[in-house]
Amino acid sequence: MRKLSALLVLFFTFLSAPAQILNPVSWKTSVEKKSDTEVVLVFDAVIEHEWHLFSQFTPEGGSQPTVFQFKNAKGNYDLVGKTKESPYKKVYSDVFEVDEYMFENKAQFRQTIKVTNPNVKSVSVTVEYQVCKEACIQQDKTFDIKLPALSVKPSDVVATADAATTTVPDTVSTVAEVKADSVPSSESKETAAPITENEHPSKKKSDEKGVFMIFILAFFSGFAALLTPCVFPMIPMTVSFFTKQSKTKAQGVKNAIIYGISIILIYVLLGSLVTAIFGADALNSLSTNVWFNLIFFVLLVVFAASFLGAFEIMLPNSWANKVDRQADRGGIIGILFMALALAIVSFSCTGPIVGTLLVEAASKGGFAPVIGMLGFSMALALPFMLFAMFPGWLNSLPKSGGWLNTVKVFLGFLELALAFKFLSNADLVLQMHLLEREIFLAIWIVIFGTLAFYLFGKITLPHDSPLSHISVGRLLLGLLVLSFTIYLIPGLWGAPLKLISGFPPPMTYSESPYGLGGAKGNGGGSAQILPAGAHLGAHDIVAFEDYEKGMAYAKSVNKPVLLDFTGFACVNCRKMEDFVWSKPEVLSILKEKVVLISLYVDDKRELPKNEQYTSKETGKEIVTIGNKWSDFQITKYKANAQPYYIILDTEANSLSEPVGYTPDVNEYKKWLEDAIAKFKK
Repeated sequence: MRKLSALLVLFFTFLSAPAQILNPVSWKTSVEKKSDTEVVLVFDAVIEHEWHLFSQFTPEGGSQPTVFQFKNAKGNYDLVGKTKESPYKKVYSDVFEVDEYMFENKAQFRQTIKVTNPNVKSVSVTVEYQVCKEACIQQDKTFDIKLPALSVKPSDVVATADAATTTVPDTVSTVAEVKADSVPSSESKETAAPITENEHPSKKKSDEKGVFMIFILAFFSGFAALLTPCVFPMIPMTVSFFTKQSKTKAQGVKNAIIYGISIILIYVLLGSLVTAIFGADALNSLSTNVWFNLIFFVLLVVFAASFLGAFEIMLPNSWANKVDRQADRGGIIGILFMALALAIVSFSCTGPIVGTLLVEAASKGGFAPVIGMLGFSMALALPFMLFAMFPGWLNSLPKSGGWLNTVKVFLGFLELALAFKFLSNADLVLQMHLLEREIFLAIWIVIFGTLAFYLFGKITLPHDSPLSHISVGRLLLGLLVLSFTIYLIPGLWGAPLKLISGFPPPMTYSESPYGLGGAKGNGGGSAQILPAGAHLGAHDIVAFEDYEKGMAYAKSVNKPVLLDFTGFACVNCRKMEDFVWSKPEVLSILKEKVVLISLYVDDKRELPKNEQYTSKETGKEIVTIGNKWSDFQITKYKANAQPYYIILDTEANSLSEPVGYTPDVNEYKKWLEDAIAKFKK
């Protein structure tokens, strides 16, 4: 009975142990023949429930994107365009403070290749990806995809550049049976059908929300444009023209409505042209494209300078004169040209606003530019139609004056502040650290502080009228801007500034995660002396990133080890650090009672050549530091998910069952304390 009891205990202990190799994504490859020289490689991914795989285009600073490496391309085949993928879901990450693009349930990737070598029989492709739920897993798969019979002539053979290079040799392959024009493989558990837009309700909801926000932003921008010196005076003039020149009131109202609809059509056409030129799908990648972000930055600075009075952006006068002559024709055509004349004449005021809207909408992708121009033009056209219907309302309009230029200057400051968001995007992608969080916030503090001084009348710009006093409205707006400026200042010392979350670079992208004036170790006091090979990690915890050095130090100070398998792009790893490790009752344990060894499984730095090896467990080539720690976790602990925590004694024996993501502070604290108590026995 004792033996039976012992066996049962061992059995249930095994069942309850969290150590396991997870494989939440199964893949299936196939080949579609397009011509005698071109084929489409299709990669279908089936993703387990609640897990999500990341897009190739998920922005920098967040989770790891999916990457395809075509390893035997040189001299054998050319890539035709980029790897296309099925629609993804866009979700904002509070941890990384960026939008993340992800797939749920299934995904499909397609790459067209043109075969140039008649002797090539297969294509070797490695896909590297991250998949997350409560834990994150870094994985890669290598496929050896057999090609169908092709008619490649020797003349088609040309020297081609290597499409993708890597030091990782092919280690895992899936060989498919060739069947006519379709070549399926047997790698996955089930077939993932091609995904259509209708199969992604969560993505559609996310997109609808994004489009709605663009529409609202554009609508209010249209009202802002109404309050500029180029547009506001046109309202009474245009409405009076329609009411006085029309034979009846009904005809005047009708003409004003046609005029308003014409304005909408003109701006919607502009949005449609932007979408047509770039393509609805291509616009999705603009938010992470370095050159587009730099161009947007320059454009917004130019628009801001124009609004501040440095110069005016105007279309040629000849355009306005030609359009104005056409407006004299009368009828619907004449009214349409009147609307076009308004767009041209008011361009010096509306142009920068329209340009900014198109930039912002284009970075959202899809048909956002069309929706943006619809919202903008509706706000611009609405007053003309309403005042034509109710002419008496004209008497309640405020008189034109210097306040119109104040609105224009206010918009100029906003454009200047927004410009640095696009410059920050480019810097984040390039990881140049030229515009880190502190510098970004300092620039915004200067911009909005200067705007506050302007609103208080302490600064005047070229087109401002002389001021003997400021209005109550201007004073209140100035106080609001000054309050916002003061709110930004603590961000220099590490305040999260949740009100503007997503605009400045994340906390991790800074000169110091502790803000200006902060010091690691002793709260600004003398520098802490660290053990050899250690550094100060999250919350000033002394941490090692090398297993051997960390274990040696633990033995020298006779403390247990907290072995932390983690990743730079692991969301729940950051959540544990931010919301569990930061608690005083846990932080004191991590600082004083254990030695922390953090092993990053997604560290892309290459190992020295003499330290690279082939894994006995997986058969894969281990060439990076991340590969080494991932293989160590799989080989030693039979697990591949992060976060993954183990308490060890100085001889590397486990003192507790491993745990993963544990958001309950008390549970995690008890787990630590129980293991430490065993160590002291």
